[in-house]
Amino acid sequence: MRVSESFTKKIPWLVSLLFILLFVYAAVSKLLDFETFQIQLGQFSLLSAFADWISWGVIILEIFITLLLFFENTRLLGLYMSFFLMIIFTVYVFVILNFAAYVPCSCGGVLEALGWKEHLIFNGFLMVIALIGILIQRKQQYNLN
Repeated sequence: MRVSESFTKKIPWLVSLLFILLFVYAAVSKLLDFETFQIQLGQFSLLSAFADWISWGVIILEIFITLLLFFENTRLLGLYMSFFLMIIFTVYVFVILNFAAYVPCSCGGVLEALGWKEHLIFNGFLMVIALIGILIQRKQQYNLN
């Protein structure tokens, strides 16, 4: 029973570590091929007017969330932001799949190899993981009072 409690306490950190790795990897991949990232965002008609702002905004947001996740006192906020960012990415994928004439992939690195349906599954999995991290982190935070 003690091992289970010990492991449960580590879950928010493990979830945070997963998102830290994901967001750092994604941000660095986008920065390394920034021009392509901007062009691909610009190819989606709903985003084309804002591609410059969105491209920088996504990278900055990924790095910011990474910093929040790293520190215990901001971890819960970071988990919430990770969850909502994954919702936004999932809505983006859904809209691309269902309403875009051209389907650009503005992901970086290995994620570029995923198909769009695999992206939806991957994002859904990450949303569930983030939600688990949020629930456990909240419980731990509010039980400490």
